[in-house]
Amino acid sequence: MRRMPPKAAAAPAQAQAGDAPPPPRNLITPHGLERLRGEYKTLWTQERPKVVEAVSRAAANGDRSENGDYIYGKKRLREIDRRIRFLTKRLDCAEVVDPSQQKNRRQVFFGATVTYVNTRDEEVTVTIVGQDEADMTVGSISWLSPVAKALMKAGIGDTVPVRTPAGTDMLEVLEIRYPD
Repeated sequence: MRRMPPKAAAAPAQAQAGDAPPPPRNLITPHGLERLRGEYKTLWTQERPKVVEAVSRAAANGDRSENGDYIYGKKRLREIDRRIRFLTKRLDCAEVVDPSQQKNRRQVFFGATVTYVNTRDEEVTVTIVGQDEADMTVGSISWLSPVAKALMKAGIGDTVPVRTPAGTDMLEVLEIRYPD
């Protein structure tokens, strides 16, 4: 059996070599941060203890190989633990940006709500938020999306190109708002 070196010992060598890329930025609004913290707290204090108890009860029933409650409970526990690890990583590297503190309200920056019209004469309103908050059903797009990248630093009346799968589209900025 081959023994693997401990991760802690490998990390300094990698950091010295400069091979490790910097962690990606995780911009998030205060509201988005609270939502992630709430989900983490719910999973850790409510969901996980319930599943652990259910698995414990199912394990006490005997044969685990054909015990559906035990197998499903262990699977659900892995899903919860995976989500908790993901949330922990996202919360650890979160950079909170409060859009209400934006000084330059004449240009599009993170947290702005932008109304634009495209070349098909469709008027669209989007709010530029963090990756973990993006939800197009409510008009929130990630700051890393092609549309958000194209709109960044644009002002009212500016026309900016955005590359789409259908080709290049032109977006004209009609309105920029920030929360108070």
